[in-house]
Amino acid sequence: MSPAIITLLILLLATILFLTGVIPVALTALLATMLLYLTGIIDAETVFSGLTNNVVLLISGMFIIGAALFETGVARRMGNLITRFAKTEKQLLFAVMVIGAGLSAFLSNTSTTAVMMPIVIAIAASSGFSSSKLLMPLAYATALGGMITLVGTNGNLAVQSVMENENTPVFGFFEFAYIGIPLTIIGIIYMMTIGYKLIPNRETALEEADTKNEEEATSEEATWKQMVAIGVLLAAVVFMIFEEQFGIPLHIVSVMGAMVIVLTRTMSEKKAYRSLDFSTIILVAAMMPMATALAETGAAQMIADYVLEMAGSNAGPYVITALIFGVTTVLTSVMSNTAAAALMAPIGLVIAASMGVDPKAILMTVCVGASAAYASPVGTPPNTMIYGPGNYTFLDYIKCGFPFLVIQLIVCVVIVPLIWPF
Repeated sequence: MSPAIITLLILLLATILFLTGVIPVALTALLATMLLYLTGIIDAETVFSGLTNNVVLLISGMFIIGAALFETGVARRMGNLITRFAKTEKQLLFAVMVIGAGLSAFLSNTSTTAVMMPIVIAIAASSGFSSSKLLMPLAYATALGGMITLVGTNGNLAVQSVMENENTPVFGFFEFAYIGIPLTIIGIIYMMTIGYKLIPNRETALEEADTKNEEEATSEEATWKQMVAIGVLLAAVVFMIFEEQFGIPLHIVSVMGAMVIVLTRTMSEKKAYRSLDFSTIILVAAMMPMATALAETGAAQMIADYVLEMAGSNAGPYVITALIFGVTTVLTSVMSNTAAAALMAPIGLVIAASMGVDPKAILMTVCVGASAAYASPVGTPPNTMIYGPGNYTFLDYIKCGFPFLVIQLIVCVVIVPLIWPF
């Protein structure tokens, strides 16, 4: 049995376990990684390589920064300020999605979610709403906002890089907005109507704990600690926006911010450790070797080739566009959007050349599909980050995400050829 087939079988097993919830999701991810090692697909160094991945370090640091906002009472004050203008749950949902999409157009999806998640939870707690109703819209908003600019998501940059290497005319910085803005508007409308009914309304343990922490913070924490917490958060946002200018990677900024929180005693070391959601961290880290295995064994390429071969050489450009969107979406649900985009972009160029059409329409479809990981908690770090705090299940993502995937597919097939004719 080839390594690619073994990898696909392990992926299938992990998917079944994720769906059924027989064992916790973090353990499922670890099981898949261990099976990859025991079958010789990955080596011992790769098994736990995800624990030192930049995304995992970024998430870990931001968990501590976010917890400091709760401990000092800052998050409660932010929540009260926003709720002065947004009184109902749907108004809050709208505000969260607009702000999330706006930030994500220029920040990474992960950092946007990391910055906003504690604030959203605080808003939910202070307003008496369920955080599960707001966190999934936040993750969707960051994915949608990432489609608006070239730097909104690494998937866009990966496709742009392939186009440059092949001497193909590249996309402009805001050219993505032609499809990104309509999709963002449609996404907000969807989440406020159909999606709102599909999102579970669950009370989480976090909400109960946060309320208690905020009450303690109000009476005990000094004002200067609140200033430190706000200062660290604002500094993190500034450094994330101007990452290239400062030359400091996002994960370093996150860890340094967490260190400042502890060193200034804004939050104790023990509370900092307790603020880390190890289930989320393990889930993100343990699924990274799977992405490596899919790419290195050729399993991901096998999926792409098989589906496109089924379409046949006589398939029209609209059919091919729909298939490329579908294949890219499947891949980005189990591997990073950057890897999925980098894999599908060369295939898109070859298909465009063989059909004698402008490759921009197909490549833009790759960009959109690579960001459409709505139906899986392991598709993107933001989806995974909200999994525990929102008390979601794997099926929650499918119920809410799959209908939107269908809508996005239709919008993509209709709008992309109008803006970038074949």
